[in-house]
Amino acid sequence: MKFIGFIGTGLMGFPMAKNLLKSGFKVKAYNRSIEKAKPLKKFGAEISKSIKEVANNCDVIITMLTDDNAIDEVMKNQDFIKNIKKGSTVIDMSSVNPKTALTHGENLKSINVNYLDAPVSGGTIGAEEGSLAIMVGGEKKVFENCVEILKKMGNPTLVGPISSGQVSKLANQIIVGLTIGAVAEAVILCEKTGADPNKMIEALKGGWADSKILQTHGKRMIDKDFTPKGKTSTHLKDMNNILECAKNSNTELPISNLVKQMYKTLVENGHGEEDHSSLYKEIKRINNE
Repeated sequence: MKFIGFIGTGLMGFPMAKNLLKSGFKVKAYNRSIEKAKPLKKFGAEISKSIKEVANNCDVIITMLTDDNAIDEVMKNQDFIKNIKKGSTVIDMSSVNPKTALTHGENLKSINVNYLDAPVSGGTIGAEEGSLAIMVGGEKKVFENCVEILKKMGNPTLVGPISSGQVSKLANQIIVGLTIGAVAEAVILCEKTGADPNKMIEALKGGWADSKILQTHGKRMIDKDFTPKGKTSTHLKDMNNILECAKNSNTELPISNLVKQMYKTLVENGHGEEDHSSLYKEIKRINNE
C-alpha cells in the first residue's frame, strides 16, 4: 500500500486527509500549526513535526495550502527537495496560478519526481463527504497511478497537461463568483420588494436558475450567516489569477473584472475572513444600506 504524505490540514485538508485514512491508506500528516494536524492521529495518521519528516519515504505527497506563497515555501524548501523519494508523485490540490503549477512541475521533473496539479471545488461540505470535483493536470500515466487515491476525496477528471487543472479551477471560480453575485442580487431584490427570498429559492428549485450556490449561499445570505466555508480573501485571489490568466491569453473577461473589483472592496472594508457569500454585503453597500 502507498504511503501518503499530506501537507496542509486546514478547513479543506483535514477532512480530505481523514477520508484517505478512513479508506485504509497510510498517511503522514503535517501542518505548520501542528495543533491542526494532531486530531488526525485518532483516525490513524502519523503526525510529522517537519517538512523533512513528512517528505521522507512517501510514494505520494499531497499539498493543500492557501496560496502560491505557501506552496512555494514547501516546494522550494531544501528539506522537501532533498528528502522526497525519487519516482514519487506530488499532487498539489491547492488553488494556485497556472504559471506556478508549470514551474513546480518542471522543477520536480528535474529531480525525477512526478507532478499533478489537482485543485478542487465543493467546499468544506464536499471535502467532508468525499464528493469534491477534482480537476487534474498532468501526464495520463501519472494520473492513472494516483486515481484511486483521488477517488477517496472526490471525482477526479484529467483535463489536460500540467496547469490544466488550475485553468479549469479558474473557470470554476468564474462561474462560482459570478453566480454568487447573481444570487445576492436576486435575494436583495426580493428583500427590497416584499417577496420572501426563502420562498423564491424554494420556487426556483429544479428550474434553470437552480444551483448548489442558490440553495446554500442564498440561505447564508438570508440568514446573514457569513461564517467562512470559502473565504472572501481566497476568492479575491482566485479572481486575480483568473484575470492574469485571461490577460496572458489575450482574453477579455468583463464580468469577471467587475466581480473581482467587488471582492476587492469587500476585503478592503474588512470582510476578507468572511464567507465569499458576503458579496451580498457589497451589493447592499452599493445600495447605500
